[in-house]
Amino acid sequence: MPHGSDDARKKFILTTTGNFYGIQPSSSLTDSQELNNFLDDGNEFVLSVSRSNNELHLSNKIEASGDSGEKVLVFFKLHPTVITEDNFHQSLLVSSMLESPINTLYQAVKQVFAPVLLKDERWRSAFDPKLADLLSELELGLGSVVRQFGAQSSSKKGRKEEDVLGILTPSDEFQYWADLSESAEKNSVRERAKHFTDQFEPIQKEFCGLDGLSMSDVVDLVEQSKEALDDVWRQTDYEPYPETRMVRLMDVVGGALGRYVQKKLSALKIFQEPFVSVRESLRTAVSICEQWVIACEHLTGQVWKRHVPHPWKGNKHCPQSLHCLAKRLNEVVTLRMVHEKLLCLLPGGKQQALTSDRVFEPFSGLNPLQYNPYTEPLWKAAVAQFERLMAPSEQEVAGRLKSYIADVKDNPQQLLQAFQKHKELIRRPTISKELQSEREMLLARILDYNKGLKTDFESRCHGGPGDKFGPLIGRNLPEVVNKIVWVRQLFHKVEDSVRIAEALLSDLSGFKGFLHFCDDLLEVLRVYEQEQFEDWSRDILSGLADPKSGISNRVMDLDHVDGKLKIQYSDRLVSLLREVRQLSALGFPIPAKIQQAANTADKFYRQAIVLKQVAHFYNTIDQQMIASQRPMMLSLALAFEQVIKSKESGGKLQITWDNPKDLEVYIAKLQSAAEKLSTENRKLRKWHTDFIDKVVVTLMNVDLLRHQQRWKDGLQELRTGFATLEAQKCLWVPHHFQQGRGPL
Repeated sequence: MPHGSDDARKKFILTTTGNFYGIQPSSSLTDSQELNNFLDDGNEFVLSVSRSNNELHLSNKIEASGDSGEKVLVFFKLHPTVITEDNFHQSLLVSSMLESPINTLYQAVKQVFAPVLLKDERWRSAFDPKLADLLSELELGLGSVVRQFGAQSSSKKGRKEEDVLGILTPSDEFQYWADLSESAEKNSVRERAKHFTDQFEPIQKEFCGLDGLSMSDVVDLVEQSKEALDDVWRQTDYEPYPETRMVRLMDVVGGALGRYVQKKLSALKIFQEPFVSVRESLRTAVSICEQWVIACEHLTGQVWKRHVPHPWKGNKHCPQSLHCLAKRLNEVVTLRMVHEKLLCLLPGGKQQALTSDRVFEPFSGLNPLQYNPYTEPLWKAAVAQFERLMAPSEQEVAGRLKSYIADVKDNPQQLLQAFQKHKELIRRPTISKELQSEREMLLARILDYNKGLKTDFESRCHGGPGDKFGPLIGRNLPEVVNKIVWVRQLFHKVEDSVRIAEALLSDLSGFKGFLHFCDDLLEVLRVYEQEQFEDWSRDILSGLADPKSGISNRVMDLDHVDGKLKIQYSDRLVSLLREVRQLSALGFPIPAKIQQAANTADKFYRQAIVLKQVAHFYNTIDQQMIASQRPMMLSLALAFEQVIKSKESGGKLQITWDNPKDLEVYIAKLQSAAEKLSTENRKLRKWHTDFIDKVVVTLMNVDLLRHQQRWKDGLQELRTGFATLEAQKCLWVPHHFQQGRGPL
């Protein structure tokens, strides 16, 4: 039998091992006892290879990786046999073990064996249904363990939420919390997991059936996912959601969306079909990718950075693979659009040189949807060849664009529209060079436009909304919000002009000066916006400490001068609610005291409405009573007044908005007393109306000579009514009626 390096069996094992670990195996391994035992002993089934300190170690036992995260390569026999040069290709199996044996087994079952045995018709028909069920249960069970413990060994005590290597899809993350809500030992952990499960529920079903959704539905799902993640991050009822898990979740959601887009577009012949038939699908696909990237960057770079209860500590996060896919798809759209626009601007006789078959021939061997570092060089080479084919046509179209722009150069708005309409073409190096002077003219016009914005801002920034020289007024906006919205509109206009300049004019000599001016202007606008918010915050915080401001926490006052009841839930509190909501929506971090006041105002808005109704009733009941009947309602009026004064201390009411339980009880008593008084007043007014009807309408029209009995009957009805009222013995007039003040 060959020995050492001439042994094909050993060469196969050591070469495979070296390729796996990316190192050259030591020559001493050729004669290792473990390797010889595995090859020459029919009863030795396993050879495992691990690496430590850049050296390979062989063993006839499985040395599963532990916390170090090392990987293991395993050779094992299909049946008891001595390995020979003739049988090693038929008798040896090779498997890698990454992170942990549990994770390796789970991925092997999920990705390889379950699909083959349960979905492939040839194997499924020969597979016992009971075994199929057991295999499915094994996959579910292993998946649960991997999600709970990450890729670490299950022998570890406890679990860490930062272990996310077992989370490969959004459904894995959702299932992790569902499993934890049932299996956790502590009740608090189960409740928290259940809370996250409930918050994920709206999008969980969508991701489970993602492939069956239309692209427009997935656009909506992106927005729903952003809202779900925002709610999960911002919740304060339980311990915060871990940042490590959120990064992973954003990435796996991005991965799921990327795979969905690739699958949907794979049915299209992107470069062969007419652009009009693939345009919307491509644009929607780009939108799906870009919107999720934007959502992740916005949440982690701005919104959550300012969320005081649970701020984002890391850098702005971008799902990189989805970002790269979006970039590739944008390139495809641009290539198709450039081709389409060139066709529109070329005369009919010269369009033959731009047939799709000819100009897109460089991409015939490529799948543009398969983005990775290995395909990128091939893609760039194809793009370069495409551009060489387009160069002659671009030269001719540049002349046509030059004439078109000359016709509108005196109208800044039309000039800008012309550049925006043909921006894909103007970006092309050939056309951009031909339109050098036109682009310099556009840069000068945009600079003048931004100088005008600056002048307008400086003339209006010191006035109030609606003033002749104040910020332009919006519909139904509080003053501070109006100013901020106005300055943000200016901000976006400047940003839009910078975006156009960066896309079309960045190579011009005046671009840096333009950019410097815009940066300075944007900083001025930022400072103004921040000053408005800080001034508002100071005013509100000062008002919260001032009982006369209308935003204090007292519920109501009883004015002993005019006897009027006044509810301390002013219109200022209502406007504060609107301001806090709108400023929060604009991304401002509301100070804790102001947020608490707004939360209280929002919480007691309904009670304030009820109290205002009660106060209105208290302040106007004297106008609703018939003067002669006031003494008859003495006891109920006193009871109502007693409820109001029951919370007085030192001559002032002591109920505050900060005491919800007392307020609820107090409101219930007020409503009850007010309802009794109101009911009695309505009843007595009805008696009064009935008496008038009987006297004026009935008795006054009775002929006493001819209908004495009718007169007597009517009179008896009156006496019965008087007797009923007299039985109540309400004959005392309250002191505030006698003094002529107060509602009673």
